[in-house]
Amino acid sequence: VIGKGMTPPKRILFSPEKICMEWRQKRRPGAGLYNLGSTCYINVVLQCLTYTPPLANYLLSRQHSRFCHQEGFCMMCIMEAHVRKALYSSASAIRPRAVIRDLKCKQFQVFQLVLLPSLRGELLTFFLVIGEFKPDIPGDAYEFLRCTLSAMQRSCLSGSSDSDVSSQETTIIHQIFGGYLRYRVTCLSCKTVYDFYKLFLDILLKIKGASSLTTALEDFVTLKQMDGRKCFKCRKCKKKVVASKKVTVHHAPRVLTVCLGRADDRTNRKISQVVEYPEYLDLRPYMSDTAGEPLFYSLYAVVVHSGHTCLGGHFFCYTKASDGQWYKMNDTAVDSCGLHMVLGQQAYLLFYAR
Repeated sequence: VIGKGMTPPKRILFSPEKICMEWRQKRRPGAGLYNLGSTCYINVVLQCLTYTPPLANYLLSRQHSRFCHQEGFCMMCIMEAHVRKALYSSASAIRPRAVIRDLKCKQFQVFQLVLLPSLRGELLTFFLVIGEFKPDIPGDAYEFLRCTLSAMQRSCLSGSSDSDVSSQETTIIHQIFGGYLRYRVTCLSCKTVYDFYKLFLDILLKIKGASSLTTALEDFVTLKQMDGRKCFKCRKCKKKVVASKKVTVHHAPRVLTVCLGRADDRTNRKISQVVEYPEYLDLRPYMSDTAGEPLFYSLYAVVVHSGHTCLGGHFFCYTKASDGQWYKMNDTAVDSCGLHMVLGQQAYLLFYAR
């Protein structure tokens, strides 16, 4: 087996022993969020991150802002202030004006709605990277989540002298959300095996024809022949060959984020089928090492897109608060609900914690 990737870091930027996966403090659910134009896709991401226990514990401790020397835009400081306000506010709803104002900084690039085809076939199928964030333009929750975590990662690296990639992948953001995928490519001519490792912060799954999350995950890790008759160059054969590829989760994250791709690759229509997902998920069957102990995750947040098409519609979410109860969060409205309602949604994003 010829391997590539997963080089040991020269320095650990944030010790994983400092991460607390359980809520340090239990309180009532926090405030709802006003929709400041077309910002429902922002609201659901802010709420899901607010109720991510290890991230909230860290942000509430103010460990970042106490030592932050970054001038101007800092996404970690923005999120720290927002989470404190959302969880400690006595109001039933707050206006995330500070978040919206700071996101207008041109350092924060987001994918927003324009009439250009997307490359990945996610829920909203028309995006363009623009330099300046505009709250009155509709956007996609998945893209905003990815952009937010990337901006928080950059804030964690601000002032860091570590140039090796492996060290940069040990920040608090990567320690919580980061895992590694293994791409095992096999030359079907000489049978040489090549392993490639890639860091991920979320997993995008195809759901067309999938009745459940486990079915979609099984398809994700199924051995497949690589596209193209001869598309992989084998070092041993010294030429392009026919090869197979199998993707598995090699290193599991502490928080698993899954996007159920609801755009049909061919028609760009929304896939509205219900995909069943469990409260507790065992990730072990989808790991590189399937023989180990079960690796259980517990569901704590769900993002839902309502609407019959990929363009437009509305986002809302369900989150599990520190009191152990589920709440439906639809902009300003925060209402308690049962697990049965949570598990019966047309989910778009799923958040699981180990």
